[in-house]
Parts: sequence; structure tokens; C-alpha cells
Amino acid sequence: MAEMGSKGVTAGKIASNVQKKLTRAQEKVLQKLGKADETKDEQFEQCVQNFNKQLTEGTRLQKDLRTYLASVKAMHEASKKLNECLQEVYEPDWPGRDEASKIAENNDLLWMDYHQKLVDQALLTMDTYLGQFPDIKSRIAKRGRKLVDYDSARHHYESLQTAKKKDEAKIAKAEEELIKAQKVFEEMNVDLQEELPSLWNSRVGFYVNTFQSIAGLEENFHKEMSKLNQNLNDVLVSLEKQHGSNTFTVKAQPSDSVPAKGNKSPSPPPDGSPAATPEIRVNHEPEPAGAATPGAALPKSPSQPTENPAGSLPSKEPSAAEGTFAVAWPSQTAEPGPAQPAEASEAAGAQEPGETTASEAASSSLPAVVVETFSATVNGTVESGSGAGRLDLPPGFMFKVQAQHDYTATDTDELQLKAGDVVLVIPFQNPEEQDEGWLMGVKESDWNQHKELEKYRGVFPENFTERVQ
Repeated sequence: MAEMGSKGVTAGKIASNVQKKLTRAQEKVLQKLGKADETKDEQFEQCVQNFNKQLTEGTRLQKDLRTYLASVKAMHEASKKLNECLQEVYEPDWPGRDEASKIAENNDLLWMDYHQKLVDQALLTMDTYLGQFPDIKSRIAKRGRKLVDYDSARHHYESLQTAKKKDEAKIAKAEEELIKAQKVFEEMNVDLQEELPSLWNSRVGFYVNTFQSIAGLEENFHKEMSKLNQNLNDVLVSLEKQHGSNTFTVKAQPSDSVPAKGNKSPSPPPDGSPAATPEIRVNHEPEPAGAATPGAALPKSPSQPTENPAGSLPSKEPSAAEGTFAVAWPSQTAEPGPAQPAEASEAAGAQEPGETTASEAASSSLPAVVVETFSATVNGTVESGSGAGRLDLPPGFMFKVQAQHDYTATDTDELQLKAGDVVLVIPFQNPEEQDEGWLMGVKESDWNQHKELEKYRGVFPENFTERVQ
């Protein structure tokens, strides 16, 4: 007596299972052709539609929540790097260095706490909520198969009763099979008709709790972050008061871009001589009259703007007498450097020696990420193509899946799965037999050991697995 794995399915059961599939397929064909009536339950079908809608909405919410959490984590990293930069430029002899360092630590802890609470109070709750859908979805599919069995048994019983030559023994057996099929179907049907409306109604409370948690956590986070930002501002104001006597000027660089409104570049004079370049004077206290030297400017620095785009520096209207802008820059305390000649400033837009233009850099080589991605894609294609034709795979092999959850078989034609099992997916012998959400396959361990399909293949719910190849 042949056995299949640990299930102990005998040859007789296999034959019975095959017959059941043939009967289902035949019944579906007759129903589609209109030669056999089909049991309908409009109320249950509406429940199934609601279930599918609820699953779609929940899956989308989970995806968007994960995206939100990824953004929070990215903002945390960006904020951390910004605070590290402040610590590096904050010189040891400046007042408030320890306070600024403590504020940076608290800022980092606040981001970490916010992210962790979002995971605990929103994401884990979301995962638990969606965790109940796969089992119910598989039961809905199984109910559909049992409904076909019930209709088939009913039609067989009716045909025997209306036959001209009645065989009482066959009629009695058919009636017994009908009662059994009806009982199995109704037990599943009753359970689902109770669970589906309850699950549908639970969505309102779940959505409310989820978004209330997110809103409350975000509100508290911003309150605490506002306090830290205010403390940091106080530290910087104190620093500005003690180091606010420095005065320096920044020579404005010529720009080919469209000038900002109210800050247009002067037109060149009719004789063709260069136009006078306005200066930007950055002061922490009022500049004594005549203190600035026309044409004097700091050396070109990467940390200072080389052009004068709109909004690059806060500015007042230019003085008619001097053509300068008085700008308050509290955080800048560097001493002014030696003045540049006017001729040097006019050539500031020229390319520095050793610099490479963006077009030259782009034409010299492709980015490493592009090369690696292209290589990985090509390798993956080659490997996939070569694996598809291997002789140690079952005939018709399509792809591999791995079980993400345990699945207990409830019928002789189903596979018993444990989380981690790898299944080789193959096509149905009769495509009409395939129900939505179900796949046909053989466990890789069974195939490697026995190299036989008839005894070891079976159906399993697709949503309990994840494709791995």
C-alpha cells in the first residue's frame, strides 16, 4: 500500500482524490454551460467582496505606514548629521558648547523614542490586524470547493431519482453522499457568515485607533522637539551677543541667472567698460562711515555663495550712495580676510585649475551603482535561465515558493506545510480545476527523495507562501 510522505495517503485515497477533482471539474463545466444550476448566496458574496476590499485597504495602509516609518528614520539620520556638524564647527572656547552638545543628545534620543513608539503602537498592531486575513481567505476558497461538491452530489442524487430505472441501492448511497457533502459545506458556511461581518465591522475601530496613535505620538514629538529647538536658539543667541563685534564684507559674484525681483544687476555702461559690482556688507553692529573700502572683499570660500540667487542671503535694499547690502549674520564669527583686487574678483567665475566639468566626469565613467546593478541583473537572468531547464526539477516546473506560515491540510488533495518548506510549483493538469488563490506543487524534499509527482503533489494556498525563485 503506497504512502505519500507523513500523511499516509493510500492508493485508494489518491484515486478517490483524483475522482473528486474530475467531478468538480465536470460540475463547473456544466454550470458554466447552464446545464446545471449553481447554489447562490448573494449575502455571502457581498461579505466576500467586503473582505477583499478590507484586505486591499489594510495592505495599502501597512505599506504607507512602513514608508512613513522609513521617512522618520531618514529624518532622524539627517538631523543627527546636522547636529554632529554643529558640534564640529562649535569651537571649544565658545560659550554654550556643553549645552549644545546635550541638546544634540536629547534630539537623537527623541527621534529614537518616536520611531520605536510608532513601531510598537502602530506597525505591530497593523501586522496583527492583517495576520488574520490569510487563514480566512483560504477558508473562503475551500468553502467554494465544498459548494461545488455539494452541488455535484445534489445533481447526482436528483438524476438517480428521475431515472426511468431506479436503483434503490444507488439512490441510498447518493443520498448519503449528499447529506455528508451538505454537512461539510454548511459547517464552513455558517462559521464564515459569522466571522466575515464581524471582521468587516472591526475595521472602523482599527482605523480610529491606528491614526489616533500616530497623531498623538507626532503631537508629543513636535512639542518636545520645539522645546529643544528653543533651547538651542537661546544658546546661539548668547553666542552671538558675546562674539557679535566682528564685521566683514562679502563681494557679490556675477551671475548669469535671472536676477531676483528688486535686486537686478546693473547694466553695462554704453562705453563697454565693466559694470560696477555691488558689495554685500555683513555687519553685526553699525558700520562707521567710510570704514569699507570699495572693491574690497573676502577671498572666495566654498562656504559662501558664489552667485547672488534670489533668497540666498537675507538682505535690505541697496544703498544709493554705496551700492551695498547690510546683512545680519549672527552665526558667522570669522575674521575678514585680506582684500582682493577688483581684477581678481571679476575672474572668480573662471574654472579653478584641476577642476573637472560635470560633463567630463559623466563621460569618463558610469556610476558604480549602475554598473553593479546591470551586472547583477545580467547574472540573475543567466542563472534563472539556466536553472529553468535543469533535469532534476519536475516536468512543467514554473517557480519555487517558500512557506511563510504553517498550513494544516484539511483535504486529501492539499499539501501539509511548515514555515520554511520549499515547494516546487507546477501547473494543474486541468486548468479548470485551479481555484483562485491556490497553487499546485510538490515539496522540494519529497521530490528530491522520490522523484515522483502522482503521490506527492497537492494544492496549497498561495498567500501562505512567498516566491523565492
